[in-house]
Amino acid sequence: MLQPVAVASKSLADYTHISGRDLISEIRELAEPLRDTRVVHISATAFGGGVSEILYALVPLMRDVGLDCEWHVIYGREEFFNATKLLHNALQGAPQSLDEEQWATWRQYNEMNARELSGGWDVCLVHDPQPAALFELVPEKARGWVWRCHIDLSTPNPHTMAQFLPHIQSYPQSMFHMREYVPKGMTGHANVVPPAIDPLTPKNMALSPEDAAFVCGQFGIDVDRPLMCQVSRFDPWKDPLGVIDAYRAVKQEFPEVQLALVGSMASDDPEGWDYFNATIAHADGDGDIHILNNFNNVGAIEVNAFQSHSDVMVQKSTREGFGLTVSEAIWKARPFIGGDVGGIPLQIEDGVTGYLVSSPEQCAERALEVLRDPALGKFLGRRGKEHVRMHFLMPRYLRDYLRIFHELREA
Repeated sequence: MLQPVAVASKSLADYTHISGRDLISEIRELAEPLRDTRVVHISATAFGGGVSEILYALVPLMRDVGLDCEWHVIYGREEFFNATKLLHNALQGAPQSLDEEQWATWRQYNEMNARELSGGWDVCLVHDPQPAALFELVPEKARGWVWRCHIDLSTPNPHTMAQFLPHIQSYPQSMFHMREYVPKGMTGHANVVPPAIDPLTPKNMALSPEDAAFVCGQFGIDVDRPLMCQVSRFDPWKDPLGVIDAYRAVKQEFPEVQLALVGSMASDDPEGWDYFNATIAHADGDGDIHILNNFNNVGAIEVNAFQSHSDVMVQKSTREGFGLTVSEAIWKARPFIGGDVGGIPLQIEDGVTGYLVSSPEQCAERALEVLRDPALGKFLGRRGKEHVRMHFLMPRYLRDYLRIFHELREA
C-alpha cells in the first residue's frame, strides 16, 4: 500500500463570508451528484512545496462536500528523487536531461508504486512528473484518471519532453496552470486550472501587526526597520541570489533595509540543501540578511508573520509553475514584486496590484519606489488582495475539480 496522509477536517461553510454565497451554493450543487465518489490524490511528498499545501486544504474540503477522498504518497529513495529533480528542472527548460540509468530508475519506482496502488477508485489524480507513469501501468485501478501538472512546461528541454510525453499524453483529463503549459501531443482533455490558497490556514489567516512583529523579532529582525522578504524553496529557479543582489542595490540608498529569505526544505528536493548553502555563501556574512527554513522552526505561522510584517514582498523567480507564495503575500495586502514569468503575471497586474520585473536591477528600482512611498504600497496591497479573493482562493479551486469529475463521469 502507498502511504496514506492524515488530514484535518474542514467545512466549506466557513468560507462563505470570504468567497460569497453564490460560489458556495454552486459547489454544493456540483458535489451532490458526486456524493460517495471514491477519489485518491497521488503525490511525491506530504510536506514542503505548494502541492502538499494545496492537498492539505483540498482533500478535507472534498470530504466535506461528500466525496470519499484520500491522499496517498508514493515510495521513493534518494536515487529516485535525484532523478525526478533533474526531470523537473529539464521539463522547465534546464539543459541537462536524464541519462538512461536515471530514466530506468524513474520507471522502476513508478512500476513499484503502481503495484502498491490499491484499486477500485472512481478518480485517481496523479500530481506532477514523479508518479506520472501510473496510468499507463495500471489503468484498471481507477475508472477515471487525471494528471495534474504544477510546473511550467512552456519551453521544456526537447529531449526530455520527447521521452516524457508518452507517459502523460493519454490521460483522459489533465490540468495545467496556464494554456501555454499544455504540451503538444496531449490526446486527452487538457484543462487550464490555476491553483489557489486557503485563506483559513495558519499561514494565511489574519495576524495583528503586533503579533507579526513579535514573531519576526524572535528571528533577529529589527521590527522598527524596513524589511524585504522572499518566501520560497531554495532553488535556482526562485533566484534567491538575485534577490540578495537586488537587496544590496536597495541598501546603497536605503541603508536601514533588511532582507529575509524564508523557505521550506522538501523531502523530494535533494539539491535544496546545496542551494540553501549557496545562498548563505552569497550573503557573505551580512547580518541584515536572514536566511531561514523549517529546520529553524519556521512553520506556517512564522511565514505568515514575515509576509504580514514585510514592507516589500518579492518572488523574483526566473521560471515558475505558478508561484502560490505570490497570492499568499498579496492576501496579506502587502506590496509585491514578482518575476515576469510563468503564472506570476496571472496574479499581478503590473502597476495596479504589484510590479513585474525581469532583473535584480528592476527589482531594486521597484522596491525603492515602495519604500519611499508607503501610500503606494498600501494602494497596491489593497487592490491585490481583492484580486486574490476573486480568483485564487480554495473554494474556486474545489469547484474546478468538481467540474472535471463530472466530465469524467460523462465520458
